Amino acid sequence: MDIILKWTLKNAIDHKGIAVLKAVIPKVIGEKPSLRKNMKKLVRDISETVKKVNKIGLEQQIKELKKIEPKLLEKKEEKGLTDLPNVKGKVIMRMAPYPSGPLHIGNARMVILNDEYVRKYGGKLILVIDDTIGSKDKIPILKANDMITDGLNWLGVKYSEVIFKSDRMKLFYKKAEDMINKGFAYVCECKSGELRKNREDKIECSHRNQNIKTNLKKWKKMLKGDYKTGEVIVRLKTDMKHKDPAFRDRVLLRLSNRKHPKVGNKYHVWPMLEFSWAVDDHELKITHVLRGKDLIIEDNMENYIWDLYKIKKRPVFIHYGLLSIDTGFPLSKTKSRKMIEEGEYSGWDDPRTWSLQSLRRRGIKPKAIREFIRSMGMSLADVNIPVEILHAKNRELIDQEANRFFFIKDPIKINVLNSPENLIANVPIHPDKDGSRKFKFGKKLTVLIEERDLATLKKQGTVRMKDLANILYEKKSVHYSKDQDTVYKIQKIHWLPEKENVDVHILMPDGEWIKGIAKKSCLNLKKDKIIQFERFGFCRVDSKNPLKLIYAHR
Repeated sequence: MDIILKWTLKNAIDHKGIAVLKAVIPKVIGEKPSLRKNMKKLVRDISETVKKVNKIGLEQQIKELKKIEPKLLEKKEEKGLTDLPNVKGKVIMRMAPYPSGPLHIGNARMVILNDEYVRKYGGKLILVIDDTIGSKDKIPILKANDMITDGLNWLGVKYSEVIFKSDRMKLFYKKAEDMINKGFAYVCECKSGELRKNREDKIECSHRNQNIKTNLKKWKKMLKGDYKTGEVIVRLKTDMKHKDPAFRDRVLLRLSNRKHPKVGNKYHVWPMLEFSWAVDDHELKITHVLRGKDLIIEDNMENYIWDLYKIKKRPVFIHYGLLSIDTGFPLSKTKSRKMIEEGEYSGWDDPRTWSLQSLRRRGIKPKAIREFIRSMGMSLADVNIPVEILHAKNRELIDQEANRFFFIKDPIKINVLNSPENLIANVPIHPDKDGSRKFKFGKKLTVLIEERDLATLKKQGTVRMKDLANILYEKKSVHYSKDQDTVYKIQKIHWLPEKENVDVHILMPDGEWIKGIAKKSCLNLKKDKIIQFERFGFCRVDSKNPLKLIYAHR
């Protein structure tokens, strides 16, 4: 049938010559839903076609598809990577994570899009660790620097150099002092409540018109740390009647006597984000800046400062809408750090942090994250993305490598009456691979199943123990069914023999450990191996003795 052949060829070409049965079935049914009526025959026909197509090789597959459906060979335009505007010469971009913890899935958009654009234009990408002193809750962590580069390297993000903001403080001081000297900025000692009210009422504070000499004197005192934290700030002179109150005489630098994890108490005055970028984007010759549309005020601040200095060559700002990923957990480094410190989370690779380290531990592939980010594009619209899309992309990558095993949670023993002696079960290691695991039984058929499956058996009367036998429940006992030919119409359950099993612990995304059993041969699995426990989900082997795995997704 051409419909089966064309989708099998298409799937094989998309996967370097190897078609996957499970990927072809939904494509065929999607085009012709009526084929669902005879699933047994459909699966058999597709399976046979997959075997034939996989034998002919990629070159012949392309020729065959060209004959029957050439449109399927047309390359679709890549989503999410529109051309950069105003490209003149070499593209230079930067990414600037704040080191309060490792990068998490929410940060991936920023770093991957920068990387993708630099790759596209053969440009240069600079990693700037934005380790300035922030609010009380936003604290730089020294070990976060290594976790950030570890995450970037795992994602395959290529950067040419690493710059720390804390190493550039003298440059920021020089620029700030120059702005004070030129009358562009002043030192303000207003209390926060007074400052807020003046902004709302469009009133200039008394410090705004201080002479330059007074401002410089106070500036020197700030640098020496003669003020207390929060007592004094440096503000930019803008229009106090500006339509946006937040833009009225906005803060450039503030004083904090908190100890910095990298430079200690060497500095007391720290630049605000937009001031440091007004300096660095110019000094580093950045050509394009990607940022969320909620940060447009930073564009305005940088442009305002560049206008004061009549700087003409400046980067192009490109914005995207807010992205929220429905993980079921808030993407908060501050909260995660607190939970780690309190012992609620095991560390930054705890699945509840959603850090890149935790995703790697779960068996999520870097390519899946990259494709997930690319699929979102650069739209200005705010989007909420279910994390299942990431799981689906990862599933495509790991499905073929993941051998199948049975996992029994809350096992109970059942004796199957009237079963033949010396039954043998050959359980495939993978639906699309050769090879199976052999189970031999003696005079009696005794197996372990899940308690929920016994309830299903009692309710439905008959179930099939996958790849072994149909069983039925009657007279309060489990019996071997006389009808062993009916396979597709009845519910399947998993099982394990009574002996030769091993205890398994699986860490779930919500932090819960689930206990169960699996075949003892699982002890031979190497660390980092991805497997699938059928009916349960994909897992990555984390450690052995005891055997521990991390749940990835279904």
